[in-house]
Amino acid sequence: MAKTLNDLRASLADIDRRILTLVGERQKLSTSIGTAKREAGLPLRDYRQEKAVIDRSRAAAADFGFDPELAEQLVVSLIRASLAAQERSEVTARAGGASRRALVIGGAGKMGRWFVRFLASQGYQVEVADPSGGVEGYVHHADWRALELTHDLIVVAAPLRASNTILLELAERTIEGIVFDIGSLKSPVRSGLTALAQAGTRVTSIHPMFGPDTDLLSGRHVIFIDVGVAEATAEAEALFGSTMAVCVSMGLESHDRLIAWVLGLSHATNLVFLTALGDSGEAAPTLADLSSTTFDEQLRVANRVVHDSPQLYYEIQSLNEFGGESLTALRAAAERVQAIIEAGDEAGFETLMQDGRRYLEDRR
Repeated sequence: MAKTLNDLRASLADIDRRILTLVGERQKLSTSIGTAKREAGLPLRDYRQEKAVIDRSRAAAADFGFDPELAEQLVVSLIRASLAAQERSEVTARAGGASRRALVIGGAGKMGRWFVRFLASQGYQVEVADPSGGVEGYVHHADWRALELTHDLIVVAAPLRASNTILLELAERTIEGIVFDIGSLKSPVRSGLTALAQAGTRVTSIHPMFGPDTDLLSGRHVIFIDVGVAEATAEAEALFGSTMAVCVSMGLESHDRLIAWVLGLSHATNLVFLTALGDSGEAAPTLADLSSTTFDEQLRVANRVVHDSPQLYYEIQSLNEFGGESLTALRAAAERVQAIIEAGDEAGFETLMQDGRRYLEDRR
């Protein structure tokens, strides 16, 4: 007797449950592997082993008669999940903040919450100071100014303009602990950082180059800007020592000049893309019906941009004294492409693409 559609769906659901059960077992095993790596003094990430796992999955997919690309996508997702579990376990195991206190000013914000969780995982007793509210499970203060500030670590995770005001006010207090901001730009907080350094505070500045939803720091960059207190910078960097983050050191001026291209240009490009679509008069559902691979990829990135904080993105554009250069270059590049197309210059168009290829090859 042939199975009904409901029977087939029930069988599919049973297979899904078995797959997820195996995923759960794999996660537990990967945590044990992470412990073994730590005890052996080995790095958490082993690219050679990852390649072997991926190659093995592609070969198995071919044997089982389904797309090796699908197998690779599944295994890469499992590898990332395993690495995230191992990284969390490593951070907890080292517990560098055990019995130490940390205060996150602006801790109810998205990145503030990330640092609250991150520091708590290291054993810090974390407190949140934020007028907009607290974070469940953590001591909350509506105003940090009312505190004695005897914390071992103070993280300023407020918007850029507010962060500089906070840093300036902190410079008027006697603080024994480490202080750092996490702003995406540094020139807007320069005066506050300088005031703290001059006051003898152990101050530094960092820029986490990732969003609040990040659960795996492997391949993610954290920029450290020394403002004259090397000890503070070293201690801030040590916070990420148990992770797989890539730590980069640079000067304040270099930081903002490079960020104008890395963040300012990329954000503006996606805003221009969506603005052009919105002004086209074409309905989004219609374009979605005709979408291409390139369009879908660009739309995916642009969608993340417009759903992030408008205030943060505006500050990145408007407060960077180097920002005008990248925006001018964006406009000039668009005009150059348009001019080549309108002139029917096929050779010029080919040159643009070749120049782009060469730039990417030089980047490797």
